[in-house]
This record gives sequence, C-alpha cells and structure tokens, in this order.
Amino acid sequence: MKELAKTYAPEQFEDRIYQEWMQKKCFHAEIDREKKPYTIVIPPPNITGQLHMGHALDETLQDILIRWKRMSGYCTLWLPGTDHAAIATEAKIVAAMREEGITKEEIGREKFMERAWAWKEKFGGRIVEQLKKLGSSCDWDRERFTMDEGCSKAVKEVFVKYYEKGLIYRGERMINWCPKCLTSLSDAEVNYEDQAGHFWHLRYKFKDSDEYLELATTRPETLLGDTAVAVNPNDERYKHLVGKMLILPIVHREIPVIADDYVETDFGTGVVKITPAHDPNDFEVGKRHNLEVINVMTDDAKITEDYPRYAGMDRYEARKAIVKDLEAEGALVRTEDYNHNVGTCYRCGTTVEPKVSTQWFVKMKPLAQPAIDAVKNQKTKFVPERFDKIYYHWLENIKDWCISRQIWWGHQIPAFYCDDCGEMTVTKESSCTCPKCGKPMRQDPDTLDTWFSSALWPFSTLRWPENTEDLKYFYPTNTLVTGYDIIFFWVIRMMFSALENMGEVPFDTVLIHGLVRDSQGRKMSKSLGNGIDPLEVIAQYGADALRFMLATGNAPGNDMRYIDDKVKAARNFANKLWNASRFIMMNLPEDFKFTGLPEKLTMEDKWVVSKFNQLAKEVNQNLEAFELGVACSKLYDFIWDVFCDWYIELTKPRIQAGGEAKESAQAVLVWTMQGMLKLLHPFMPFITEEIWQTLVNDGSMIMLESYPVYDEKFNFSAEETDFEKIIASIKAVRNTRTELNVPPSVKAKLYIETKDTDLFSGAKLFFEKLASASEIEIGEKFEIPDSAGAVTASARIFIPMDELVDKEKELARLNKEREKVQKDIDFLSNKLNNQGFLSKAPEKLIEAEKAKLQKAQEKMDKIMQSVKAYS
Repeated sequence: MKELAKTYAPEQFEDRIYQEWMQKKCFHAEIDREKKPYTIVIPPPNITGQLHMGHALDETLQDILIRWKRMSGYCTLWLPGTDHAAIATEAKIVAAMREEGITKEEIGREKFMERAWAWKEKFGGRIVEQLKKLGSSCDWDRERFTMDEGCSKAVKEVFVKYYEKGLIYRGERMINWCPKCLTSLSDAEVNYEDQAGHFWHLRYKFKDSDEYLELATTRPETLLGDTAVAVNPNDERYKHLVGKMLILPIVHREIPVIADDYVETDFGTGVVKITPAHDPNDFEVGKRHNLEVINVMTDDAKITEDYPRYAGMDRYEARKAIVKDLEAEGALVRTEDYNHNVGTCYRCGTTVEPKVSTQWFVKMKPLAQPAIDAVKNQKTKFVPERFDKIYYHWLENIKDWCISRQIWWGHQIPAFYCDDCGEMTVTKESSCTCPKCGKPMRQDPDTLDTWFSSALWPFSTLRWPENTEDLKYFYPTNTLVTGYDIIFFWVIRMMFSALENMGEVPFDTVLIHGLVRDSQGRKMSKSLGNGIDPLEVIAQYGADALRFMLATGNAPGNDMRYIDDKVKAARNFANKLWNASRFIMMNLPEDFKFTGLPEKLTMEDKWVVSKFNQLAKEVNQNLEAFELGVACSKLYDFIWDVFCDWYIELTKPRIQAGGEAKESAQAVLVWTMQGMLKLLHPFMPFITEEIWQTLVNDGSMIMLESYPVYDEKFNFSAEETDFEKIIASIKAVRNTRTELNVPPSVKAKLYIETKDTDLFSGAKLFFEKLASASEIEIGEKFEIPDSAGAVTASARIFIPMDELVDKEKELARLNKEREKVQKDIDFLSNKLNNQGFLSKAPEKLIEAEKAKLQKAQEKMDKIMQSVKAYS
C-alpha cells in the first residue's frame, strides 16, 4: 500500500501532477462520435497580461465545468489561446523602445513588427504558464493566437466578405480618438466617468450690432472651430434671428444662426454653438446644414498652427488661455460649476476627443437584429438571465463599428490603393497590382480593432474557413464563461459574427461572473495597491485552496470579495481531507483490494451511503444549473461534517474490533472516500488526484474516472432518517454537557426516553463512544430527579449529574430553551391561523408548516417534563 505524506504540502505535488496529466495527454480531445461533444473556448487573455484574480476566477469556473463534463462521459474540448491586444501591446513595445531612445517611425513598420513578434515570443507565453499553475485542463495541443496564420486567414475572409456584401465601408465620420494612444476607438472602448467641470456662459455678438446671443459650453477651446450657432425652429424667442450673422469671439469669423430640431428649447438658453469637427451631434447638424468642418486640434490634442496665439498648446492649457481672452474681450458672462459624463480611453484612461476622420466601419443594423433574435428565441441564454438586458440595450442602440486603428501591431487592413490612378481594391492577397493601370498598389497602413479578430474566436480557432473535422464536431461551442464587463466588447460581437458567418449561434449558454474585489469591496487596481497576486496565494496555500475559495464565493453575475481567511479555511478543508485519507489508509492492510461495498451494511453504513448518494444527485443538479458555489458548500458540509466528524468516528469501534466488522467498515470508508474524491475533483483537482493515486494505486487517474451520479439502489431513506435521530440525540447530549462545562473525560449514565426503543438500543455503542456515556438505559418513560436534560424531536435524555450540575442553572437553561421553542410555536400557530396564508399557499407548504408546529409542540412537551423534574 502506498502512503500519503504525513502533512498536506501542495507545493510538493501540484506541479508534478500537472506534468503527469500533460505527459499522458489527459487534456487532449480526440473526436469520438460515440460521445456528445462539450466545448468551451477560453476568453483569450492578452499577451501583455499577467495572471490576476479575475483570470483566476474565470479559469477556475471553466475548469470545473470542463472536468465535470469530461468525467461525465462527454468528449470535452477546452480550447486555449491568447489575444494580440493591439493597443496595449504596441504601447508596451513603444515604451521599451523609448527607453532605447528610438521611435517606431525611425525604424519603420517592418523592423517594428520584428520587434513586436520577438516581444510576443518572449512574454506572450507567460500567462499560459501561469494558467497551468492554477490547474487549467486546456487542450494545449490546440493552443491558438489571434494573429496566428489560421486566425489571420479567417480575419481576411470575413473582412472581404463583409466588404463585398456592403457591410464594411470606408468613410468620413465622427469617431472617438485617443490623443495618447493616437488611434481611433470604437464606442465600446470608451469608458464614461463623472468628472467635475464648468459651464462657461458666453456672448456671441451679432454682426454690425451690440445685441448678442448667450449660450454655454463645457469646452471653450473648441470655440475656435465653431461654424454656426443653432436654435430650435419652433422657439418663438429666436425665430426672427435665424439666418442672421454672428461674430465668433476671439476669432472674429462670421457664423450664421441656424434652426435645427436637435436643439432643446428648455435646456439652458436654448442656444448652442455648433462645432462640426469636435462634437458628434454637431457633426450631424453640420451635415444637415452643409457647414464647414474646421479641425482645431492635432492628433495629440494640441491646437493647430491655424491659430498662432494658441498653436502647440495642449487642449487644457489652451482652454485656460481662451477663457482668459474671452473675459478680456467681454465675451465671458459667468462660470458655473458642472459635473458631466466624460468619455475616456479604456486602455490608458485619457479623455477621448471626438474627431472627424476617414476610417473603416462595419454596418451594424443588419448584423444586430439576428443577434437580438437569437437570445429572444432562447438559442443562447444568459446565466443569470438579467444580463440579457445589457445585451439587448447595446444591440438595440448600436452605431456603426469603427474598426480601423492607427497602429502597426495587429491585422493590417486588406485594402490597397493605387497612388497613380486612385483605384482601391480589397483582397485576401498579401500584395496587389492595380486592376486599372497595372501599377503596384500600397496597402492601407491601418490595422483592425483587436475585437474584430476576437469576435471570430469560437470558429476561427477550429480552423474556419476550412470545413475541418474539429469545426464540424465541436462547433457550436457550449458554455462561454466571462465577466459582465465585456458583454458589449466581446459577447455581442461573437454572436453577430457567428450568426453571419456560420449561420448559428457560437454557444448555447453565457455564464456571467462578477469581479473579484478586495476584502473591503473595492475594485482591485494598481492605484489603490490592493491587487492580490494569485501566484503568491498558490505558493502560500496551494492552487486547490484558491480554486475552492473562488468557487465557494461565486454566485453567477455577482461580485465577490477576496478574503485571506477564506483561503485559509479552504486550505484547512484540504488538510482535513488529507488527514481523513491518511486515517483510512493507515488502517488498511498492505494487500487491501477494494471490490465494492459489502453485501451487509450496518445502519450507520446505510446512513453515509444514502447521504452520499443524495449528495451526488444534488451536486450534479447544481452544476447543471451553474450553481457552482452551492455545490462547493454541499461538498464541504458532507466531507467535513458527515464523513470526517461523524462517519469516521462511528467506524472506529469496528476497526478496533477487527474481523468482519473491520473489513466492512474499511470497504465503506474506501467506497465513500473514492466517491467524495471524484465529486470534489473538478473543484480541487490536485489533492484529489494525489490521494486517488495513493489510495487506488492501480495507475488510473481520477480526472479520467466517471463522475458519481445518483443510484436508486443506494437510497436508504428510512435508515438514513432513523440514524439522523441517533445523531441528533448524541449532539443534544454533547451540547448539554458543553453548556454545563462537563469535560468529555467525565462519563455519565444516560436515560433515553423514546418510543423508538429498538432503534436506540441498537445504537448504545455510539452513545458510549461519542456522548461519554458510562451506561445507557432505554425506555418509554422515566422520572429522573436531579438530572440534566437533552431534548430532540424523537427522544428525551436524562443525565444524572448531581455532583456536577447546578440545578438552578439547569432550570434557567431549560426556561431559555422553552422561550425559544414557544416563539416558534407562536409564529407557526399565527401563520396557520392566517386565512390569507391558507388561501394562497400551496398545500405542500401548509402541510410542511403543520409538521414543523407538531415537532415544536412535541419538543415543548419534553422541555416541560424536564422543568417539572427539577421543580
């Protein structure tokens, strides 16, 4: 018989076990037509990333599901990979180059891309190795990267297809621009935050007059690009002024008063300045009125050379100077504090600048509707369901998606321009000759939004556009596990991309989890310095403890808190399991061979077998419903309480007795332990594998065993109910002794008054071993003066302890218990006398409440008998 190490030390076996799984290809999926497929595609972490607590939660939940399904007989594929993370990665490479004193423009695109790929090779695999430390059972043979050859082919295929269908176009539009990252951003890449600002109330004078219009702005620096002032056409105050000319303060350019329905008559003065180049609404007004678009800022948000007084000033520096000049000119009326929502870059946090630019866009309306319908028709469901509201909100209000980015790291847009004749061609080829004039064409320098390739992930990773066997078998995938913060970034885009290109949804379920916050409920961030490194936690407590804590604290869609004491509790749980396993193995003979449960089971055996059988049923149900935290709690309670604290203790007399009693106890202990290890394996894979290989010792691996399911032949509900009466009575005696501060070493005689005399007579040994009984007498009626009492629903127990018990204290304790039970009786009686409850509640619930009342009344009778005995 192999032996477990004396102490639980995960650092001694976790890495070794993971290598064994890898060497034996335990994670690798081979297509098996006899089995049902179950597929998860990993949300690809950025190659810039290091494992954080959000990843740890995300990967733990996926691994639990994939290990459970693998053990449940499915052909499982958990497909891993990483994302090229265009903006974030380029920023890191540019920062590294800056330290060398060079820029990307100096070395050119080709050399820059060489550096980028080298950076990816050096750092891109770091997070993959970190995922392995967590125990992720991904099929690493199928690992993908969003810029690998296959994914790049899929990107070109989709771009060309969309372009030919008229779903992709190039045009001048108002876009979000990051002045720090120097690239356009989609609407989903803009985070809005409340910022303190001001309303500057300004006067715009009429031409050849001292009269003026008053208006307010939050961005006086954009005044330089004003080309009109607008009022509502139905506003009686201003109707007569439409068409007149104003003199733009500071600039002294003539601009017209125009009428447009965009203006709200009841907001401010009902007059707004129109700056088509620097506001999305103004841009639309400008198009309707054929206004000039005057850009006043450079790409890095400095004032252009067209305004020498402010040229080169940063937008905020220019704002101060312009306000000062407005005041000097008499155009500033007053300044008012104002809080408003400001868009910021999701990558660097810089306030974005609305900017008119020629970019590539995806038409979203035709793509959005099928994605809305798919969720409404339950082809894909959200868990929890409430998150479909975010999904619908984004899709129903979606604008065309700006997909071009002014960076080099990423998929270069497959469009080519002829500088001689102006022809443009979109092609899957890597170079192009002009179809009109035969000259070599120049490829568009821009790259695609990272999310364009990520949107294809569920099928591009299975080698689409090739019609591979993997694609035919594993697609559509099953469960997408992701945080609520990227529903609009990623989930929506995968949905419409799959429906457009594959004709079916990419997954049937989206399991949403929340954020892992710190112990105070704050978001983990570098600025707060409250981030917890999962690798440090693993080094200290082991991966299983971290996984179990994350899974136990998880309820779909809700944020959770990282609390170190909970990880310690999870490690203590692992230690308890370890010690229980050691106890079992230490009491097995060297030549022990497990052949199954014995034919004859004792009452306590049937109790534990039946409870385990029910546990298997409930854990499977919880996992089916994605209630992973509930499943964890049930496993914890059974292993710690039922098995370790009770059943092991119940078997000790049989083990000490030897012979057939010992052998049957050993068999039940091993059967239950093996079942528990299997049930627990998806949650705590390392410890369960280590114990399994030591206990079973036949070369098998627990991760490839069958997951336990409910079996009717192990349903001993009557015996289970009976034995619960014994357990309850032992607990009651223990509680009474604890309240009276009687140590376990002091033995005392028990008088058990019960109608179940045969049942209790067969359990005398347990009262001796577990309730410190020196002797037990069982009958239907006792009058024992000067005794402490313990009362359960099925028995009244007397403990004569005159020399130890203070009679007054015992009466006080009984009176306190009587008050508590009386409250229960009053509450249940009022409920059952309430006609409103009786008319609305289901019959089953009413019967259950009546049963509770009856139990409480029976308990009260026993308490009153005990009180009488002391009076």
